[in-house]
Amino acid sequence: MPSYSAELKAQIVKKMMPPNNQSVTQISHESGICAATLYAWKRQFQAKGFVVPAKKSLPDQWDAKAKLAAIIQTAAMNEAERSEYCRQHGLYPEQLDAWKEAFESSDVQAGPVTKAVLASERKKYKQLEKELRRKEKALAEAAALLTLSKKAQAIWGANEDD
Repeated sequence: MPSYSAELKAQIVKKMMPPNNQSVTQISHESGICAATLYAWKRQFQAKGFVVPAKKSLPDQWDAKAKLAAIIQTAAMNEAERSEYCRQHGLYPEQLDAWKEAFESSDVQAGPVTKAVLASERKKYKQLEKELRRKEKALAEAAALLTLSKKAQAIWGANEDD
């Protein structure tokens, strides 16, 4: 199994980043490196906080992780550095501002959900499903009875006792 230098890894992953946005398959064909290896390198760089979009796409279509990473990376920069960063990554400063505003305005209450909460939600879901099945059966039965009463009326006529 070949080993690759850190410089080569960084150079290859940089091709995946904006503004180049080359696809993994394209880089794999050019460099002769297996696509699975390239995806692993991409995940490693994403874990380190680098902005490597999940897909070759426009910045507005990036996932939340990539947007947050871009906001964090540009937080301590002055205006000139931020503009340079935006040019390198195919962004506009207004996009960063909008993403930051969206993250700040999002109302995230409790972080992770506990097992007890999940268990109670599952129980509630099963109960609702059970009730729905019961109501569907009752509705089907009512429709069948209505159909049968209409057929009986058509065959034997109206009830004279009513």
